Amino acid sequence: MASSTYIQVLSQIWPLPLACKSIAAIVLIAFGFQAHAADYTGPLFDAHLHYNEEAWDGKTGPHPPADVLARMKASGVRAIVANSRPNAGSLTLAGLPQTREAGVTVVPFVRLYRNRADYTGWFADESIYTMVQTELARGTAAGPYRGIGEFHLYDSANADGPVAKKLMVLAEERDLVVLAHVDDVAIDLLMAHTPSKGQKARLIWAHTGIGGAPVERVDALMARYPGLVGELSYRPGLVCDDNQLCPAWRALLLKYPTRFVIGSDTWVNQRWQHYESLMQGYRQWLGGLPADVARKVAWDNGAGLFGVTALR
Repeated sequence: MASSTYIQVLSQIWPLPLACKSIAAIVLIAFGFQAHAADYTGPLFDAHLHYNEEAWDGKTGPHPPADVLARMKASGVRAIVANSRPNAGSLTLAGLPQTREAGVTVVPFVRLYRNRADYTGWFADESIYTMVQTELARGTAAGPYRGIGEFHLYDSANADGPVAKKLMVLAEERDLVVLAHVDDVAIDLLMAHTPSKGQKARLIWAHTGIGGAPVERVDALMARYPGLVGELSYRPGLVCDDNQLCPAWRALLLKYPTRFVIGSDTWVNQRWQHYESLMQGYRQWLGGLPADVARKVAWDNGAGLFGVTALR
């Protein structure tokens, strides 16, 4: 219920005796009569950002660096996980003085895709593994690469591909974070390939299962793998009325307040065109969480994962 309506209802019951007021208050709460919380106003860590070729296109595309940095700054985004097709997009953002001037910290990941064709066969393509090693050796102007991905597995069985196996081993051995767009079955398969069987691996689960894994299944995977982090863009069933978290998801975030992050997933240019509104949407439902939990999901969890300097 809108806060103005709530006030009107309270004004009608206020003249009642104290006992009646208490009963009325309980009834109002039971039926969801509650004021809207204020939007979250703190910093945001965009843990799933692409600066793909079609966005910048040799700096002549519709979203040159100045445009995307202005959108981040206007949205209060102070750090990003940059993973782009090809990696030149991330390298560009990492190397620009304008990025630092905008107050944005770039956490660079090695993307596995040189082009769109790589989406469907990377898990068995040894040249992808070679490319990843080359990029890791090169590093970026913002420092060493901190992770691998985002990668996609449209068939969870491909998590057993030879390159997928090698990359999961490499990630754990090099203390790299993996960003994976996969279903819940593939999470188990990927974790099984790590030396620790998933107990030391750090994996950001893009969309926390875009196929819509039930909350109970997400809960079970969170309990099984201590380094599993859920990223919440495009997550089916996340928000309900008034752009607030649905009850089951709210309960899950409260249960694992250090295990979720937000992201824009600017995989197509339309996402850049609506970047500010995407971030504002997060601010709305973050505002409905306890302040300390909102800050963790919005900023602290991402910053802590990569050692980004805390904001004052």
